[in-house]
Amino acid sequence: MYSDLLSALPEVIGFSNFAAVIIGVIAGIVVGAMPGLSATMAISVLVPFTFGLEPLVALGLMAGIYNGAMYGGAIPAVLLRIPGTPAAVATTFDGYPMAQKGEGGFALQVAVVSSAIGGIASAFALMLLAPPLSKVTLLFGPSEVFWVAVFGLASIIFLLGGNPVKGLISACFGVFVSVIGADPIYGTDRFTFGQLEMLDGISIVILLVGLYALPPVIDLLETPLKTDGVESSKLGTEPIWKAMPRMKGFWKTWLRSSVIGIWIGILPGAGGSMAAFMSYNEARRSSKNPEKWGEGEPEGVAASETANNADTASALIPALTLGIPGTAVAAVMLGGLLVHGLQPGPMLFRENPDVVFGFMWQFLFGAILLILLGGSLATNSFARLLNLPRPLLGSVIIVLMLIGVYSIHGRMFDVYLMLGFGAVGWVMDKLKFPLPPVVLGLILGGFAEENLRLALRIGRGDWGVLFQNTTSLILVALTVAVIVGPIVKRRILDRRKQAES
Repeated sequence: MYSDLLSALPEVIGFSNFAAVIIGVIAGIVVGAMPGLSATMAISVLVPFTFGLEPLVALGLMAGIYNGAMYGGAIPAVLLRIPGTPAAVATTFDGYPMAQKGEGGFALQVAVVSSAIGGIASAFALMLLAPPLSKVTLLFGPSEVFWVAVFGLASIIFLLGGNPVKGLISACFGVFVSVIGADPIYGTDRFTFGQLEMLDGISIVILLVGLYALPPVIDLLETPLKTDGVESSKLGTEPIWKAMPRMKGFWKTWLRSSVIGIWIGILPGAGGSMAAFMSYNEARRSSKNPEKWGEGEPEGVAASETANNADTASALIPALTLGIPGTAVAAVMLGGLLVHGLQPGPMLFRENPDVVFGFMWQFLFGAILLILLGGSLATNSFARLLNLPRPLLGSVIIVLMLIGVYSIHGRMFDVYLMLGFGAVGWVMDKLKFPLPPVVLGLILGGFAEENLRLALRIGRGDWGVLFQNTTSLILVALTVAVIVGPIVKRRILDRRKQAES
C-alpha cells in the first residue's frame, strides 16, 4: 500500500520540486507575517500563475506557503499582539507578554520549533491515514460517490459553525455556479445569459481569487496598522540551537497538541483556530502553574503553534480521499488540483499516485524547512516587513491578482468576473456568510451531478439505485446525522438553559 509513497520520494527531491517548497515556505512566512493576509489568500493568488508549471512544482509551492504562513502568523502576534493569521490568535496570549519582558526572540524560537513539530506530525498523519482510506473509497460506484459529495456538502454546511442557513445558502450558490455552462451530456446552454465566454463554465481559479483574495485586500486597505508593539531590532533573538535546551520540557505539550491539531484538521470546517484554542486550554489545564499563563508562559506559545500547524496536512486527508476539505485552505488547494487536471477523490490515488504521494512528501519537507528558514536571521528580516505601507502592499497584491486572472484566457471578461465574485465575497464576509461552502459547492456540485446522472442511467431511471447497497445507506445515515445532530444538540442546550433559568 505504501510502495507508491516511497517511489515518489526521488522525484520530490529533484531540484525544481524541492526549490518550489523552499520558495513556498519563504513566501508563506512573509504572507503570514503581514496582518490581514492569509495562506488562503496567498494560494488563491498563486493558482493562476501555476498553469505552465509541472503539478508537483505547483503543489510544492502551495504546501510551502501553507506551512510557512501558519508559522509566519506568530511574528506579528508576538511583536504587535496582532495575529498575522486567524489561527495565531491564541499565540498572542503569552507571546506578546514575553516580548514585553524582553523574551520576544525566545517566543519566536518556541513558535518556529513548535510549528515544525506540528507540521511534521501532520504530514506523517497524512501519509499513514490517506492511503488506506483511498483503498476503501476505490470500491465506490456512482451512487456511493454521489452520497460522498452530498455528505461533504452537508458536513461543511452544518459542522462549520455559526448559522447553518447561511452555510446552506453559500453552498447552493456554489452549486449554482457549478452548473453554469454547457450541459455535459446534452450540450445545451445553462445560465450563460448569452455570453459565449461562459459556455465552458466558471473557472475555479476566478472564483477562488475573487472570493478569497480580494476581500482581505480591501480589509487590509481599510484597517490601519497599529505600530505600538515591540521593534524587530530589539528582539535579541539567539541562535535556535542555543534555545533548544530551554524547550526540552515541552515534549508533552508538543505531543498532546499534535494529536489535537491532527484530529481537528480531519474534521470538516474546524480549522487551525479551533485547534489552537483547544490545545491552549488543555495545556493550561494540565500545567502545574496555570496562574502564570497569559503573563508570558512559553509553553502557551508552544501549545498554540503546534496545534495550528498540526492541522495543515491532516486537513487534506478527507480532501484528497473523499473530496471533502477540512479547512478553507484545503478547499482552495482542491481548486489547485483541479487546475492541473487532478480530480480530488477516490480515483486520485489510482490515476496519479506519483503526484499525490509526492505532495505528501512536500508537506513533510516544508515543515522541516521551517526550522532552517524561520530561524533568528529570517525572523528578524520578516519582522521588518511589518513596516511596509499597507496601501503599497495592497496595490501590489491587486495587480498580481489582475495579471494572474487575465493570463488564464487572455480576456478582460475573466477580470470583470473575478471583480464581481470579489464584491460578492466581500458582502458575504460582512454578512458573516461562510465562504468554504461556496468553493465546495463548485467543486462537488458538478461531481455530484455527473455521478447522480450516471447512477440513474445505470438504474434506468430508478431512484432506488441510490439506496441499493450497504455503503450508500451508511453514507445516507451519516449525512442525516450531520444535519440532524447540530439541531438536536442546540435544542438540548436550549432546554438546559430554560431549566436553569
